[in-house]
Amino acid sequence: MMQSNVKIAITGGICSGKSTVAKIIKEQGYSVVSCDEVYHGLLNDKSYVNSIAKEFGNVKNDDGTLNREKLAEIVFNDKNKLQVLNSVTHPQIINRAMQFMRGYGIFFCEVPLLFEEGYEVLFDNVIVVLRNKEERICELMQRTKINRNQALLRINSQFDYENHSFVKYYVTHNDCNLINLRSKVLAVLDRIKKDYK
Repeated sequence: MMQSNVKIAITGGICSGKSTVAKIIKEQGYSVVSCDEVYHGLLNDKSYVNSIAKEFGNVKNDDGTLNREKLAEIVFNDKNKLQVLNSVTHPQIINRAMQFMRGYGIFFCEVPLLFEEGYEVLFDNVIVVLRNKEERICELMQRTKINRNQALLRINSQFDYENHSFVKYYVTHNDCNLINLRSKVLAVLDRIKKDYK
């Protein structure tokens, strides 16, 4: 008899391949919620944008939406400001994600800053996506058009995935080969079904 409600987080460093893993899981018919998508919903929430502007000053666009580039520039150069942003934003995101994962079955949630915020305790288990740091730096530079130092700043502001043990979780190594990654994810899903049946 399967547990009635199982919540599995999907996490990893920036540019590790979390979204690709989440997409593969979704293709298998599972319910998957992305904290990034929840966050994008918050960007259209006037009270949220106002609370950020109150804390960080001129970070609004002319139409009243949040200027994410300006905000990123502020927080990625100052760990204290990043903590303030996270303390305002993350509880709202995780609460909305938890509402999505109600009901019977196995639910997955892509959570970028899971370990930084201590949210792993809210989940039954975690899929940790690991990828070579140099590959992550290169992809981040290409994706966001930033230089190497800026990319390193962003990666180093996150949880240190290279020097941590994840023995109690499901670990998936992303070698950037989609066929390999898919087979690894399917193997993890088989383990999850067995572990929570």
